Amino acid sequence: MGTVEFTTDNFVEQTSGEGITFIDFWAEWCGPCKRFAPVYERAAESHPDITFGKVDTEAQQELAAMFNIQSIPTIMAIRDDVVVYSEPGAMPDAAFTDLIKKVREIDPERLKAAKTEHEDHAH
Repeated sequence: MGTVEFTTDNFVEQTSGEGITFIDFWAEWCGPCKRFAPVYERAAESHPDITFGKVDTEAQQELAAMFNIQSIPTIMAIRDDVVVYSEPGAMPDAAFTDLIKKVREIDPERLKAAKTEHEDHAH
């Protein structure tokens, strides 16, 4: 499927609900972002069941601020509406493939329990 450009208009729709979403927070001027882009694109082509989104932090400053993005690239993973990974830094192919595998292996029942517990504490 390739990557999807995330904006404030489509972000919630693209990242909420069940399933896995990866987000690459990047900018045109960022060298490590440009070096990571082909790794991200290859992963998107190899895993059509996962949504791979990109957030241009220059064009979408509101989204970058919402997630407190301090350095780029920052890679975020959302599984079943829960952020399960968020770290700055580009990754080589093998490390990113390993991260995808780990996110796939997360027990959905544990995520549901964690989300319910978080919502209970929020009220």
